[in-house]
Amino acid sequence: MRLCASLSSVRDAERIEKADMVEIRTDILGSIPDVKGKKTIITFRDIPDLSVLPDGFDGMIDVGEYDVPDVEQEIIASHHDYVSTPSAEEIVGRLNKMKGDVSKGAFAVGSFSHLKNIFDASCSIKKRHVLLGMGELGAVTRIRSDSLGNEFTFAYVGEATAPGQLSLEEMSYLGDHPMVLGILGHPLEKSLSPKMHNTVMKRIGLKGIYLKFDVEDLVRVEDVVRDYDIRGLNVTVPYKTSILGHLDQVDRDVEAVGAANTILNDNGKLKGYNTDVIGIEKAMELAGFDPKGKRALIMGSGGAARACAYVLSERGCRVTVTGRNEQTSRSLCKDMGCEYQPKDSVALMLYDIVVNCTPVGMYGSGDYPVNMCQLTRHHTIFDMVYGADTQMISQAKKVGAGIVRGEDMLAAQGAASLEMWTGKKDLFKLMRGALD
Repeated sequence: MRLCASLSSVRDAERIEKADMVEIRTDILGSIPDVKGKKTIITFRDIPDLSVLPDGFDGMIDVGEYDVPDVEQEIIASHHDYVSTPSAEEIVGRLNKMKGDVSKGAFAVGSFSHLKNIFDASCSIKKRHVLLGMGELGAVTRIRSDSLGNEFTFAYVGEATAPGQLSLEEMSYLGDHPMVLGILGHPLEKSLSPKMHNTVMKRIGLKGIYLKFDVEDLVRVEDVVRDYDIRGLNVTVPYKTSILGHLDQVDRDVEAVGAANTILNDNGKLKGYNTDVIGIEKAMELAGFDPKGKRALIMGSGGAARACAYVLSERGCRVTVTGRNEQTSRSLCKDMGCEYQPKDSVALMLYDIVVNCTPVGMYGSGDYPVNMCQLTRHHTIFDMVYGADTQMISQAKKVGAGIVRGEDMLAAQGAASLEMWTGKKDLFKLMRGALD
């Protein structure tokens, strides 16, 4: 993988030793710094003014979509779409018609379908090319530049010069074809999984990166995982159940729970697992809560609620489910053998542990299905929301109730997932420490 350092200031030229090439954008720098010893691309975003080229310049010239000049230097013809990614056929047609020595296409990526279009296009382009996806979701195209047959890929030095760029330092550290992992869900802006996994991978010397795949649908997800050789994904709201239709195989826990939160790409065979089960068990153990013979109230009806109902029931706890969506709550109860209780008729005094499996406290304030003012010191609460003292946790602290931490669950399921993907064991303490 050839790295081209894109400079955001003249001073960036002092920190390009790890780059194979250097890009100088005239619209950003205004002048052309001396970068001896590195092949240089001078990029014009407006009408090319070749008079600014240094004497004897033998690098490459990016003229965008302007006419290709008759010069000795190699020419890059480039197209940028800051709105979307067209079909693979449209990408191929456009890039093959470009007159330069190298055709470059950069496209705003907003879905797995867009990533699939870019990959399919890379397989059909008949000339030297650079194909990139812009934005957070497009970062995988920069890391898998070799898989796309690109001449080179870009990295920033001081500040990013395009959306989705990674730093030169990080790209250099990752090297050729690193392990790619990530989290799949929507929304993901508050997820701590990338921070946790990336911190731990660096501490154990693993050349890999954990990305966010924040998408509004799962169309083509299995193709993207295989095409870009993504080793594994964690799956979160709202896809823990809908992801099942995109997998080749699931384990016993997934079959029992009806939800998966972890995908393993085993040589193109996508296998689903549920490490939430491990996380829930570990978090309760650390809090000293034994569910045997107890009564539990679960708020919520998504994949995490299903995993929690499964764990508690398996360990001898009587489980009741409540929530705003009666249909999905009743469906969960039918599948898991639990009781359903309408939210307006719940009496917290009847339960030993109250579990929040809703997004309340993470994405917007909102109200819990049940009034938390009913909590007493005799309760234990388990809030799967992490990263802050939610209203539920604050009330539990106020009355002296027991607390099972969502951070412990996150770290435990993360450690189990990373072990599955890499074979590395005993990572819980590192994962938990990365969250502090």
